[in-house]
Amino acid sequence: MILGAHSIIYSKDAAADRRFLRDVLGFPSVDAGGGWLIFGLPPSEVAVHPSEEGQHHEFYLMCDDIRDFVQMLERRKVPCSPVQEEQWGSLTRVTLPGGGRLGVYQPKHRRPGERPAPRRPGTKARVAATRHGRGRRPRTSR
Repeated sequence: MILGAHSIIYSKDAAADRRFLRDVLGFPSVDAGGGWLIFGLPPSEVAVHPSEEGQHHEFYLMCDDIRDFVQMLERRKVPCSPVQEEQWGSLTRVTLPGGGRLGVYQPKHRRPGERPAPRRPGTKARVAATRHGRGRRPRTSR
C-alpha cells in the first residue's frame, strides 16, 4: 500500500536549498546517509491536470496565510514574486538559494478530508431547503 509521497527538487546548489528548507521553512529532516537530508512535509495532496506533453510535473507548497508567509520570507531577505490571485489560490514563487523557483500558495479550494465550511444563512443551500413552501420540508408518511 502507498504510505506517502517523495518529491524531488533539483538544484544547482543543493546544500543551500537544504539549509533553506531546514532553517527558513523549519522542515524536520533525517539523514539518509552521508549528510543527504530527506525532509518531512506537512500533509499533502496530488492533482492530475490534462497536458499535451504528459511529462511535466509541478511541486507547490501550501500555506494558511500567503501574506504572512511572504512577510516572513521578506524579513529573512528571501525573494518572492508578487502574490497572484488565481481561481484556485493566492500564489507566490519563492527564489531558492540554488536559483530555482518554488511555488507556494494559499488554497481557496477545500482540502481532501476537510469538512465543508458551515453555510451562512441566506445561501443557496438554505434557499433550496425552502422550495417546498415557507421553509417547511415535505411531509413524509410514518
